[in-house]
Amino acid sequence: MNQTGKAAKGLQPRLVRWRRDLHRLAEVGLELPRTKTYIGEALKELGLEARPLGPGLAADLKSPKPGPTLLLRTDMDALPIREETGLPFAADGGAMHACGHDGHMAMLLGAAALLAEDPDSWNGAVRFLFQPGEEIAKGAAALIAAGALDGVDAVCGLHIGRLFDELATGQIGTFSGTAMASMDRFTVTFCGRGTHGAAPHKGIDPIVMAGQYIVAVQTLVSREIPASHSAVVSLGRIEGGQAFNIIPHEVHLEGTFRALTVDDRELLGRRVQDLARGVAALSGGEAIVFWDKGAPPVVNDPTFTEAFRQSALRVLPAKDLVTLTQPTMVGEDMALYLQERPGTFFFLGGGPGEPHHHPRFDFDEGVLWRGSALLAQMALDFCDW
Repeated sequence: MNQTGKAAKGLQPRLVRWRRDLHRLAEVGLELPRTKTYIGEALKELGLEARPLGPGLAADLKSPKPGPTLLLRTDMDALPIREETGLPFAADGGAMHACGHDGHMAMLLGAAALLAEDPDSWNGAVRFLFQPGEEIAKGAAALIAAGALDGVDAVCGLHIGRLFDELATGQIGTFSGTAMASMDRFTVTFCGRGTHGAAPHKGIDPIVMAGQYIVAVQTLVSREIPASHSAVVSLGRIEGGQAFNIIPHEVHLEGTFRALTVDDRELLGRRVQDLARGVAALSGGEAIVFWDKGAPPVVNDPTFTEAFRQSALRVLPAKDLVTLTQPTMVGEDMALYLQERPGTFFFLGGGPGEPHHHPRFDFDEGVLWRGSALLAQMALDFCDW
């Protein structure tokens, strides 16, 4: 372990405090006033000035010596989940950090603390970016539009938890190429004509339309996506009707589709709509379909990813670095930064427990120093290029 790792280990109590404070402040979406205030004050304590950037925050740390600029990014938002962990620092406002973003913020603050100690010892600049709206896939686009990538040469970020079963607690997973799937949401409203349940011939039944669609949409991947490709279509919500003996006017469905290629993503986006309209037409009804475009696949730059691995070996032993071979169908709007600049998104094993987005999700806080150390070390190595 080099000096960066040792210094990061020394930050561990501070990292835990930051993580727990931020966990309590869980907020959803793009507007996160309490979280942003806390981050701004923490950066100020480190001698850095946070500036508003769209709905997020950025802080630049510049060395007196010229060199490239690396962007280190974290997400900030929580999920609309009521927490059931029973932790003494549990959030109690109906939102919860059930995806590790509290840890991500703490680790980025830790990297800032490490790098701010002696900016004269390295070249170039580092931009610390705190992004809301990852869970709704709206934050990255908003920050890029606000200038997050202006003057930036490369980007780096991480995700903690259990996205990859191969990673033991504290191990680092890297992936060269497509590491994560696209993430899109779609909604369908089937419109019919309500009637008495005893006289269905007098109406147009949207529940029948919804049932036919549910079956049909599950054939998209198996019958229209090449068998060698990975893709997913899942329905997460269906709502309609008010009473057992009334056929309703409308039924609403909501779901997601994921793909690892742009072509497969576009095909699924087109076909979830075609199928809905076709099913509705067969019954004499109508389908109102909306494709809420999220993020494209996360594609890591192979050259930068290898550079990150070499940098990580200065901090951790080789046994703690795992080369991942199968991408996850989970999505991340980190993809938008990686479309514009070379970089990598790596993964930190968070220990056993419930999966992401579960009301009892938690991770092993003992690994926080590792994330801070790797982000800081990558910045040091990149700025010396």
